[in-house]
Amino acid sequence: MMDEAMEIERIDLACEVNNTDHHTKLNGMDRLMVRRGQPFTITLHLRPGTHFQNGANVSFIVKTGPIPSVDAQTKAKFSISKFISRSCWSATAELMSDNKVSLTVCSHPNAPIGVYKLILDQEAGVVLGDFVLLFNPWCKRDSVYLMSEAEREEYILSQDGLIYRGIPKRITALPWTFGQFEPGILDICLQILDENPKYISDAALDCSERRNPVYVTRVLSAMINSDDDKGVLEGNWLGEYEDGVKPTAWKDSCTILRQWSNGSCRRVRYGQCWVFAAVACTVSRALGIPCRLVTNFGSAHDSNGDLLMERFYNEFDDNISDDSIWNFHVWVESWMTRSDLTLGYEGWQASDPTPQQRSDGVYCCGPAPVRAIKEGELTFQYDVPYVYAEVNADVVEYIKLRDGRVFKMEGSATTVGKFISTKAVGRDEREDITHNYKYPEGSEEERKVHEKAKHHNRLVQTGEEPGLQIKIRVTPDMQIGSDFDVYAQLKNNTMVTKTCRVMFYAQAVSYNGKLGETCGLGEFTEINLGSTEGGKVTLRLEYAEYGKAITQDRMIKLVALLIDAETREFFRATKTIVLDSPEIIVNILGVPKVGRNLVADLALQNPLPEPLENCVFTIHGANLTDGKPITHEVGKVGPKEFATAKLEFTPKQPGQRKILIDFDSDKLHNIETYENLVIYE
Repeated sequence: MMDEAMEIERIDLACEVNNTDHHTKLNGMDRLMVRRGQPFTITLHLRPGTHFQNGANVSFIVKTGPIPSVDAQTKAKFSISKFISRSCWSATAELMSDNKVSLTVCSHPNAPIGVYKLILDQEAGVVLGDFVLLFNPWCKRDSVYLMSEAEREEYILSQDGLIYRGIPKRITALPWTFGQFEPGILDICLQILDENPKYISDAALDCSERRNPVYVTRVLSAMINSDDDKGVLEGNWLGEYEDGVKPTAWKDSCTILRQWSNGSCRRVRYGQCWVFAAVACTVSRALGIPCRLVTNFGSAHDSNGDLLMERFYNEFDDNISDDSIWNFHVWVESWMTRSDLTLGYEGWQASDPTPQQRSDGVYCCGPAPVRAIKEGELTFQYDVPYVYAEVNADVVEYIKLRDGRVFKMEGSATTVGKFISTKAVGRDEREDITHNYKYPEGSEEERKVHEKAKHHNRLVQTGEEPGLQIKIRVTPDMQIGSDFDVYAQLKNNTMVTKTCRVMFYAQAVSYNGKLGETCGLGEFTEINLGSTEGGKVTLRLEYAEYGKAITQDRMIKLVALLIDAETREFFRATKTIVLDSPEIIVNILGVPKVGRNLVADLALQNPLPEPLENCVFTIHGANLTDGKPITHEVGKVGPKEFATAKLEFTPKQPGQRKILIDFDSDKLHNIETYENLVIYE
């Protein structure tokens, strides 16, 4: 087709056309970025006198990594053919004029991802250009193929989303900017792969394995945390963040990734579970792996792998066991086939970049097939038993007295694996996906749950369970800064009078279940309850006390202990509350068009009975704020006064966008909201 003397004057990689066709245009048009298993076309401009001849045997070479190898699939050699093949590297050529040739190239749908060189294989070996090859959810032969266009839009192309946190009865949505198409982010994601210990020890094998999204996802699970390597984030649950950034201050992944890259791969301080997961989601989407965040409420941390949460408490409700249950925990799910497993375990795979336990000697977790977790297939790769325990461990609680006696607790409200949540496709709504992880009651796999249901049959019929009962009730108005009451409600559902002792108190608690200072304490109260009689104990929570104790999570754990004076039986109720934060009032002023200035008009009333210092409003949004936050320092705001600000920003791209708004001060942190914007051309 082309003779060996062919000389090329100029090469047009047609980045704008190719990147648009390959859904990578948001990465920019300055270089060629394509997805595997899908053709791309470039134009070769030949020097005068060079002829395009049918029948000449012309070959091309593509290669990636420092040690390209045909056997490792990091190098391929192929010739021009009549048709493009979708099952191997191939190329076709068409003469457009005497000195212009259109060359179409298609990669193997299972080729390793990474940066490639395309070379004309003639005596001189002419480099036609570099390109980045990514996973392709639009290609049916790719192992990350996703059928639904709406899901591809959500799990690959969407640059922002919502992260669910809190407690089951108080689930809140944290807006987050993933920003996977922001300038430079793709290069940082590829840099993460090159910094992983497997690449450093055997670069040839690591680059070869990058054809498999299972392998890449497992590498990311290890590299997003820095516990074993030069990973991105260092975790901190101690509440001391002076030498870094507190986890709740992060609102986007790009700031974290850029800080890691610009800092010579020094770990960024600090992250907690939702931050680890959000950064992993950004990197996965950037590389072409469909990914979403998942929140598990009442998430068990099984320390010994026995799938049983045995929790021991002393008289003061201090947890003296190794097992713990987090109020919530966030991980990611990635979509892919599993050629290493039997058919039926493809689809969503759970992986967890938060460093909790070692897997194969490294702090990583997953990818674990979600269906295997539901089916109890604990022998399947990777880390299925650990994730199974997080959502489905049996919980047994005891109280251990100083004299060594142990009593099994009655009436425990502890529940593992509730309201497992992710953002709905195309909507700012929570989707409950608990059914993906657990069978409903009555199934053979949940026979223990079925037996519990039979045990509580009388409760269903009568509305109340026999024996002594204790429950905690709260008021609807629990805004930070206010004083309010909470109640321990008692009921004697026996045929005799009961003499009881009640202890009711409150402690600050963080989202991972770590208890802090006591912030409300009632003395032991003795109360007599006649048959079928009820009673109430009130605990006053005052800002002067809890304001000094609570963490940035604004959570308080309430504990009520009821002791039968005659039988010495213990009954316990707990409830974690999240204090309401003040509302940020947002008005967007201006015409929402590309290149037109908009103004975010912001206001927030200080709910505290004391001044706020160092008040700052921040806005951030992909394609809205030039990839970096815009801040406005308000200064000091007195009690009940309003903090106000007007922040200008200029949209750069049309389409649906989110502007994220944050308020921070010395006493009020992590007050956030968002506004959806439709930007027009």
